[in-house]
Amino acid sequence: MQHTTTNAIDRAAMALGGGLILLGAVVLGIVEILAGQPYGAAPLTNDAGDIIATPLVDPNIRTGLVIAGLVVLLVWQLYRMTAAPDRDHTDQRVDVTAD
Repeated sequence: MQHTTTNAIDRAAMALGGGLILLGAVVLGIVEILAGQPYGAAPLTNDAGDIIATPLVDPNIRTGLVIAGLVVLLVWQLYRMTAAPDRDHTDQRVDVTAD
């Protein structure tokens, strides 16, 4: 089993990416619920077509925050895949004669 260590870049990327996703989905979702109707992304209109209610936070902003968080996590994962692996392993192969 390979043990991985996290450095400051890893912790910062995980915190930033996860924080953006949580902000866009959970925190702003709770803000929308506390603000009241409408809960959907589209504004409410009456029979005449007049807009009578709009969401408190624009859905494009919420979507952008979630996508930004996913992009941060994707870039961090690409960095981890291309970074040089740690060569601190002391695994040695030892030949043992059988009985």
